[in-house]
Amino acid sequence: MRIRAFAICLLAATQLLSACGSGSAETVIAPDATGSAAAAPTRGSALTDWPEFGLNPQRSNATSRPTGITAANVGRLRSKRISLRGTVDSSPIYLHGVRVHGGSHDVVLVTTTYGRTIAIDAGSGSVLWTFTPPGYSRLLGSAQITTASPVADPKRGFVFAASPDGLIHKLALANGHEAGRGHWPVRITRDPTREKIAAALNVDGPDVLAATGGYIGDAPTYQGHLVAISRASGRIDAVFNTLCANRRAIILPTTCPESDSAILSRGGAVVEPGGRRVLISTGNATWDGRRYFGDSVLELGFPGLRLRQAFTPRNQAELNSGDVDLGSSAPALLGHGRAMIAGKDGVIRVLRLARLNGHRPGSTRRLGGEVQTLPTPGGGQLFTQPAVWHHGKATTVFVGDFSATAAYALRDGRLHKRWENDTPGTSPILAGGLLYVYDPSGGGIEVYSPRSPEPIAELPGEPGHWNSPIVVDGHVVEPEGNGNDHSDSGTLALFTAP
Repeated sequence: MRIRAFAICLLAATQLLSACGSGSAETVIAPDATGSAAAAPTRGSALTDWPEFGLNPQRSNATSRPTGITAANVGRLRSKRISLRGTVDSSPIYLHGVRVHGGSHDVVLVTTTYGRTIAIDAGSGSVLWTFTPPGYSRLLGSAQITTASPVADPKRGFVFAASPDGLIHKLALANGHEAGRGHWPVRITRDPTREKIAAALNVDGPDVLAATGGYIGDAPTYQGHLVAISRASGRIDAVFNTLCANRRAIILPTTCPESDSAILSRGGAVVEPGGRRVLISTGNATWDGRRYFGDSVLELGFPGLRLRQAFTPRNQAELNSGDVDLGSSAPALLGHGRAMIAGKDGVIRVLRLARLNGHRPGSTRRLGGEVQTLPTPGGGQLFTQPAVWHHGKATTVFVGDFSATAAYALRDGRLHKRWENDTPGTSPILAGGLLYVYDPSGGGIEVYSPRSPEPIAELPGEPGHWNSPIVVDGHVVEPEGNGNDHSDSGTLALFTAP
């Protein structure tokens, strides 16, 4: 991991830190890379909810709606650090004005690595309620964790959250109590000691989407699979297994002759606009294009989760043998008929969404078919979710990895680098005209004008791992800490507009 190379200068004793410049920043394409400290224009109503990882089911991580934080006040945010009973190695969510314990609260919701889900008042920083799953103490300190972000029910009465014992819980926002009706909580794996719930939860229409992968070291036997769960009843509506794909139920891992093919990315299932199709990506495993889909991008129909089409790189066998998971990052929907995928091999692949492998849907046994390849920022492994920002007729994609942060313009169906610097980052957020990137190695959030590689401010903080911020309703919220430390404590950094 590279350490940031730019210097930081102090604005004032009462202000946060603001960056002075970076000799290492590289402006690749001059137009629009002006270095201006001004935020990009905002439009629409104020952004007051951030209900899931990535902001929306498409995992765009980007919006032009105003957040209450601007280039003029980002250096004067009030900050507080909140101690938590657990480490949040994921991203928070946020709901404005929900009823909790009989009163109206603006609420931050997080899930810790051992499965506690905590509701925090964004104004005071006080904990409103904590849900602790049964068996918590038995797992505490072990390697059996979750890094899944929770998701709010669209009706705003419940939040869905994972625990490392393989369960998905439906919790009342009013008090944190588990739903008492239907099949909740829902078990999505028959061996949670091997199958990890790592990816963020998502919602598509009537269903919660949850996925499984494996733990560090890929101890067999496990399979990545996607489960659609009825939000109302907790009934399992559909299952797609990325190995033994001919089987349509949650399987005992040892009954499938192949292992791995994790759905391990931050974004997990990505819902295409319209809600009729879902994209997932997989990690290392065997591939045959029929039953086994290691190192692939898969498009599934919804609600049945039937395989529609697939992309698998030509060098899939090499990726598999070298432990270079294609699926360490989820697909990103670029718009204009394009998607992108990048993984641990340091390669970005641009795909034609209508024909992922260059052929009509249904031909899943073909390798290759991408329309463009280019290196990730700094050539680093990608474990993060890109931010895709549509502004006017333009589309800009922001990518952070353990080596660098970069911006790309989408033109004529291809990506063109606009700028790059050598500051590492987790999943970037473009909100209210500003770009926010958390540095997992050095700590803190770099704030940029989206047109320039030079940060205009830094929000100080501690190092982390997969954690990424949200920016909403006058707040920047950033969990800190590394789930692999197996700690029962952590911190949440909360910055608020003056």
